Amino acid sequence: MADDPLIHDPNGGLPRLAMIMARLRTPVTGCPWDLVQDFDSIAPYTIEEAYEVADAIARKDWTGLRGELGDLLFQSVYHAQMASEAGHFTLEDVIRDIANKMVARHPHVFGDTLIDSAAAQTQAWEAMKARERAARAQGGVLDDVPVGHPGLTRAVKLQKRAARVGFDWPDVGPVIDKIAEEARELTEAEPQDQFEEYGDLLFVMANLARHLDIDPEAALRAANDKFTRRFHFIETQLAQQGRSPADSDLAEMDALWDAAKAQEKGP
Repeated sequence: MADDPLIHDPNGGLPRLAMIMARLRTPVTGCPWDLVQDFDSIAPYTIEEAYEVADAIARKDWTGLRGELGDLLFQSVYHAQMASEAGHFTLEDVIRDIANKMVARHPHVFGDTLIDSAAAQTQAWEAMKARERAARAQGGVLDDVPVGHPGLTRAVKLQKRAARVGFDWPDVGPVIDKIAEEARELTEAEPQDQFEEYGDLLFVMANLARHLDIDPEAALRAANDKFTRRFHFIETQLAQQGRSPADSDLAEMDALWDAAKAQEKGP
């Protein structure tokens, strides 16, 4: 099969990418790996690419971000191609729908509505989303909260949705009390109940993050990075002595951990 000139046009933009994707999925002449994929098999890659975008932003790796955004864009094109093959919708439908949604949800930019702050825009956005859900004849308040979100993110979204109808604590105080209660229940739980009790504790911790206006996933990623950084310090210090963590003990590594903390805080 002869290549269309667009395939090799470096300035072909989104049409070029869509054509490349279509060729990868063309029976017989396409890529054997791409041909056997479906929505379920590709979805994990889509999630992974979204996290890699977030990672590049956190590291302020702007060159890397350029590449990661391309990978994420390709995921959208991939799903749209499979949807087109199945007769569900096309990439053009996806682009048109998101463009229409952005125009409709920003009447203060593309219409004559006046909104003078980010907070007011957030309220207007949520009100419009609520009207859209009502128009789709949604059943329950929580029905369309996606199940594919990471656990902490979904917990916050569920709690936000419940809070809209008044199911929420008025301030942080009762949330802190609930955390203490759930922690106590976990420590007192029988082994067969610990899984559930641990989940309850995580759920209320997500609620605290919501009340403090903290993204729990971002906070946990930051904690992971801090742990990695400080443990690397321990490894480096021990390596200078010709040793590894396996050659050390907890007391020594704790002391090095404290040294790493002190070094980060500075004078």
